[in-house]
Amino acid sequence: MRILCGSSNPSLCTSLSKELDAGILNADIRRFPDGELYARLLEDITGETVLIVQSTYPDDNALEMLMLSSMTRDNGASRVIGVIPYFGYARQDRVFKEGESFAARTMARHLSLSLSDVICVNLHKQATLEEFGTAVGKRNVSVMSELGGMMKGRLDLVLSPDKGAITYAAEAARTAGCPFDHLEKTRIDGSTVTMARKELDVDGKDVCIVDDIIATGSTIARASEALREQGARKVFACCVHGLFTGGGRERLEHILDGLFSSDTIENQTTAFSATAPVARAVKELTGGA
Repeated sequence: MRILCGSSNPSLCTSLSKELDAGILNADIRRFPDGELYARLLEDITGETVLIVQSTYPDDNALEMLMLSSMTRDNGASRVIGVIPYFGYARQDRVFKEGESFAARTMARHLSLSLSDVICVNLHKQATLEEFGTAVGKRNVSVMSELGGMMKGRLDLVLSPDKGAITYAAEAARTAGCPFDHLEKTRIDGSTVTMARKELDVDGKDVCIVDDIIATGSTIARASEALREQGARKVFACCVHGLFTGGGRERLEHILDGLFSSDTIENQTTAFSATAPVARAVKELTGGA
């Protein structure tokens, strides 16, 4: 097995190479002056299993994943496994209004034209995995245990922002070694949330809010405010995918005692890795090869 590293996740790709004892393919991936993508494999991959590591956010990365997967298949790879650390368009996972694009399905279907198997990390909804219709092996792995392990010994309570994400809090709490609960969030629109007051035993305690994605940070900001009002000593926030759109990171760093994310989107808050669960999924799909 060989690994083809896209542009989106260089650190994760290097870590996977070491964990799987798989060499990184030499490739020329760059942009022309007009912005168009150029990609070329510099080694023969005929008959090989190739693991492509590339997120599909933002759009430039999505196009790169489409081109790399097609190029790998066209150059004779016998099996092409796509590792998608952050699956862009995952939140457009159904049609809300008549005439809308089902973007998650569109992206998944196009990728499955070249991918034999796909591994995603903490998809926004598990059902999205089935949209990779022709892919044989499909895995949605979680890094919540890694998140909890990073915070072990530092917390009194793990919280999800709403009941729908309680499984994230439960998984993180197991390895963090503390209880878990959820807050009461209501989303008004894409950028507005309300946080209903919920009495929690947080007075004088260190609390961590966990979620799959942090974008604008509005949910975390409301939750932090509610927890401070109830006497929380420290409030941390951890997520898998740190999007931090619209100045979200800067906004939250001023009001939290710590802000952490995984390497599915590499940035200044990256503090734990998806390497181990992704590597386990690869070994399951390949029989340990």
